[in-house]
Amino acid sequence: MKVVILAGGRGTRISEESHLKPKPMITIGKYPILVHIMRIYAAQGFNDFIICAGYKQEVIKEYFENFAIYTNDVTFDLRTMEKTFHHDPKFNWRITVADTGYSTQTGGRVLRSKEYIGDTEPFLLTYGDAVGDIDVNAVIASHKKSGKLATICVYNFGQSKGVVEVDEDGSVEAFREKSDLDGDLINIGFMILEPVIFKMIEGKETVLEDVLKDLAIKGQLNAYVHKGFWQCMDTMREKEYLEKLDASEKCPWKVWAKQ
Repeated sequence: MKVVILAGGRGTRISEESHLKPKPMITIGKYPILVHIMRIYAAQGFNDFIICAGYKQEVIKEYFENFAIYTNDVTFDLRTMEKTFHHDPKFNWRITVADTGYSTQTGGRVLRSKEYIGDTEPFLLTYGDAVGDIDVNAVIASHKKSGKLATICVYNFGQSKGVVEVDEDGSVEAFREKSDLDGDLINIGFMILEPVIFKMIEGKETVLEDVLKDLAIKGQLNAYVHKGFWQCMDTMREKEYLEKLDASEKCPWKVWAKQ
């Protein structure tokens, strides 16, 4: 099953770095966050990637053109202009970087990737700016069980403290610890979509989230509730938080380190 990653946006809320590179190419520790996301999938058996690029797409292409050199021991013979890689490659991936347009909306980027996905099997899809310890195979199992056209991962970004319940008169009715029902569930990506989704995307101006809303109205959108770790990178503060976790011994999204 192929993995599609939306990596074409500008990331204006983290412009301190995104004015130089696409947001997914902003580094967390040693690698861009895009590579962290790819490692989450690859560790679970999914290593055929389609990256939907746009803004500064050449940065992504140039990075992966040299990725094998960055991540492996290599000998350069300047006499013959040959290079020799040593040992087995650290990343046995297939990567297609598609220029989906500078200002194309998310749905339009997905439609553009159809050329490399085909229309005969479902595909995985996520955003290029968030990491988590997502159980991808559990998401797929939930999708198959639902029989619906699409499945999204949802996450509770609700209370982290105790909850006080107050009635209309201001009287405290209860004081309790938070539960999984407190707060709102948000779409965190890590989706799986049936290929019929392409027929619901009109063109480059289509927003993916609008397509998902239509699926929900039709009763064709399934949700998998993720209860582990998840964090997006919208601001420098969030980048610094992720870098701190990346440097720790038990980085929560590094599922490959747990194998």
